[in-house]
Amino acid sequence: MAYLIIYIKTWCNREKCRKWIIRKPDAGFEVDLLTFAILKTKQMKKLYILLAVTAGLFACQTTDKKGTPGLDTEARQNATKDSANFTTIQWLDSTFIDLGKIKEGQVVEVSYRFKNTGNKNLIIANVSASCGCTVPEKPERPYAPGEEGVIKAKFDSRGRPKGEARKTVYVDANTSPVQHQLNFKVDITD
Repeated sequence: MAYLIIYIKTWCNREKCRKWIIRKPDAGFEVDLLTFAILKTKQMKKLYILLAVTAGLFACQTTDKKGTPGLDTEARQNATKDSANFTTIQWLDSTFIDLGKIKEGQVVEVSYRFKNTGNKNLIIANVSASCGCTVPEKPERPYAPGEEGVIKAKFDSRGRPKGEARKTVYVDANTSPVQHQLNFKVDITD
């Protein structure tokens, strides 16, 4: 979500003042979220500093929480596009796991073991789930040929309806096909 911060010098009550407007673009027009006038006082200088620090903090945010040693985000994305660097993956266990019965409110973890059976490094570019109740963990490092690894996911049954629930974990890697589907089911009871 993008916001526009606009600085305007204008006249307020016969004095020259400064006005900050924070706007949110919305459906082709702009809506003022916050408008305030700043007079030339010592207290307002503190506000200038606060705004500058806040803007600096938001500008420095990054979406990548952890860096992968020797593998930046761009290289990870390109790995799934460059077929010359494709490898093969073998799922050591079934790609469908029945977790059986669990009580509503219980959190369970499912694990899928894999092995790089190709001759290039295996790069897991992305791991996502079919809904917000399932949170997968993405391996952050490349896997050498012959190396094994695990993809884990946690399923939270809080607030889920009773009965059978089937969920999917999607794994994108430098393989053909690029996307793999890992499935599990649980039976939620009282």
